[in-house]
Amino acid sequence: MTVREIVTEKVAYPPTFGSPTALAIQAGDHIFVSGMMPWDTERRLVGGSDVKAQTRQVLKNIELTLKGADADLRDIVKINFFITDMRDKSAIWEVRKEIFGDHRPASTLVQVSQLVDPLARLEVEAVAYIKRSRKLR
Repeated sequence: MTVREIVTEKVAYPPTFGSPTALAIQAGDHIFVSGMMPWDTERRLVGGSDVKAQTRQVLKNIELTLKGADADLRDIVKINFFITDMRDKSAIWEVRKEIFGDHRPASTLVQVSQLVDPLARLEVEAVAYIKRSRKLR
């Protein structure tokens, strides 16, 4: 099995900001996307305190990362949401439905006490499965 790091300059690259993590790792047919924050490429919070805007940014960051492996949001088979306030669940689900349409990957949503960015309201990680014809050679 071939393993490689997925890198794109369209998303804040963790090592640039001192983190020892990768944006994503492709291992064979699977892509493991690290927890994404609602940040722009300079690691500035997008959306202020608006959880819908933050959710759109996080999912956009995941989408841009997946494009680095010739994949997209419809390839996600598992997605995990970590939120700081369970009262945001309905707003997050609304954006999720807007972006994913009828694609319904397995999912987890949990409330956490704190995220790496104290102004962020959510962090999202995902696992995608890509068909053999698009797999890294």
